[in-house]
Amino acid sequence: MLLWIIFLVIVFGLLALDLGVFHKNNHSISTKEAAGWTILWVSLAFLFSIIVYFAYERAWVANPEALTGREAVLQYITGYLIEQSLSMDNIFVIAVIFGYFKIPKEYQHRVLFWGILGALVFRGLMIGVGTILIQRFEWIIYVFGAFLLYTSYRMLLSKDEEVHPENNPVIKVVRRFFPVTPDFHENRFFVKLNNITYVTPLFIALMVVETTDILFAVDSIPAIFAITRDPFLVFTSNIFAIMGLRSLYFVLAAVLDMFKYVKYSLVFILAFVGVKMLITYFDIHISSSISLVVILGSLAAGILFSWSSYQENKLAGQSEREVEAASDSLVEK
Repeated sequence: MLLWIIFLVIVFGLLALDLGVFHKNNHSISTKEAAGWTILWVSLAFLFSIIVYFAYERAWVANPEALTGREAVLQYITGYLIEQSLSMDNIFVIAVIFGYFKIPKEYQHRVLFWGILGALVFRGLMIGVGTILIQRFEWIIYVFGAFLLYTSYRMLLSKDEEVHPENNPVIKVVRRFFPVTPDFHENRFFVKLNNITYVTPLFIALMVVETTDILFAVDSIPAIFAITRDPFLVFTSNIFAIMGLRSLYFVLAAVLDMFKYVKYSLVFILAFVGVKMLITYFDIHISSSISLVVILGSLAAGILFSWSSYQENKLAGQSEREVEAASDSLVEK
């Protein structure tokens, strides 16, 4: 229990430093700054694996599955990579939301910060509920597996243009209780005008980001239970992945078009995890080390194919421009 408390204190301490010190003043996050934060969060996530190792070797935390330190580290890292890779799809949707609401770049970090804070609470609750369900109803793992297969199929058929923030029911709910200002009021979520409390478009965007993350958590939380059912490993790997989501968004937001094939990596990962859950019915178990290799390989393939396609399209575009330039030159002559 002590390790849980220490972990939560560290997490909320880092969040307080993030908002209260490093991002106290609103500013547009540069790619360089975001890359630095991303490296920091990823480094912290992997450094935490050292604590995981000793926690399970020296019984600092409850160990219901009698994991060794090495096994716990493998499950933690694999779970972290699954959550981090699935958050890529979340980044695409966040970009659509910010574009729809025309959120100024200097206010985007504030929306993501409070969105992530809410996500920590909701995911903690969902992990707790999922753990209880699996402990009481062993067959629920097969339901999770079937659900992930369905999710992978749905993701395979989905298109980017199918994301419609304006159809999110939270907007209708908020508008029912509060009037909404048409303009931004700096970085404020609420503003009082003529003794009437209004919500700003920034708050509406925050609510849409929050509810969208809950929907994504419905996919990602069952996925990690295929890797480990240990509550501490599930929770910590999830939290570190979510903590790094904000900075990762600012790194990738400007180059999302370069990663169009990563979607298929995510489809494969979800399908793999779903199958991994279902085949346990036949007493077939895929080890954490194999799962880690499969996930890393899938992500690497998606990134490489995306990069190759992007470069080909870039060269094709340059060739077209050169042909047009040559044609215009001949016409002028």
